[in-house]
Amino acid sequence: MALSLEEALARVPQWAGMSNLQTTLLTDGITNQNYRIDVGGESFVLRIAGADTELLGIDRHNEHAAHQAAAVLGIAPEILCFIEPEGYIVSRFIDGQPVPPEAIAQPESIRQVTTLLRQVHSMPAIPGTFSPFRVVEDYTQTARRYGVAFPANFDWLLARMADIEAAFLQDPFAPCPCHNDLLNANFLHDGRMRILDWEYAGMGDRFFDLANFSVNHSFGDEQDRLLLDAYFGAATPARLARLKLMKIMSDFREAMWGMVQIGISQLDFDFRDYADKHFKRMTQNFQDPRCGQWLEEVTQGV
Repeated sequence: MALSLEEALARVPQWAGMSNLQTTLLTDGITNQNYRIDVGGESFVLRIAGADTELLGIDRHNEHAAHQAAAVLGIAPEILCFIEPEGYIVSRFIDGQPVPPEAIAQPESIRQVTTLLRQVHSMPAIPGTFSPFRVVEDYTQTARRYGVAFPANFDWLLARMADIEAAFLQDPFAPCPCHNDLLNANFLHDGRMRILDWEYAGMGDRFFDLANFSVNHSFGDEQDRLLLDAYFGAATPARLARLKLMKIMSDFREAMWGMVQIGISQLDFDFRDYADKHFKRMTQNFQDPRCGQWLEEVTQGV
């Protein structure tokens, strides 16, 4: 059972006996409730996890470990307290500015993000694993249990996903720590770029992070090449192919996330429209005349 705000605050040892806590609800977020806590001239964020988030594949202990590893590097906000067993995190409030999509798509910002991602991908191993293929399968089972209506072409989409996985398996990746949720809202700039919300972090394919960042910011071919140049030093055909195919998988994961939310969420948010947007874009990308070429080129090694 979720704790109330007051109950959660009472569980933070550093604030025991303090009566001058000022709390403000932060409106961002469609999974959790986030509060700004001002105390003693400092500011923090308390996140109260949403209900049934384990059905979204979130393991709060894995999230805490990943967030803590990134915080040590200054990439994520410093953690003050981890409230167990509920898995609520109290982290330092970053007094920074959002990075608008049009700004983060500029060459200098892309280079800043790739620098951060190389640091993330070089961290020591973190708990948990992440595969967009297994996530889609798990979300599919969950959405079916909740009676959610699927798009008419869903079986076709699953078959195309199998084609991508089969191509990827011909050149397996080396797992590394990944964030796996590089939405625009998860970037903040306070003089340096920061990455927030490590709920889906786990050991995975670095190309998913790159593709997730790219597709969530509507990058085109030129920006994709710049992204790969900045990260690897060269945008080879095989790297570009893997990025393009992972962008499709990022949309598939996001669409299915929306499908699960249709079944479980009590929030006033149009998750059907959210899912449909991603289904539409991934279908269009599967129909891209270059898709077959990408499936061939990705096997040539990155």
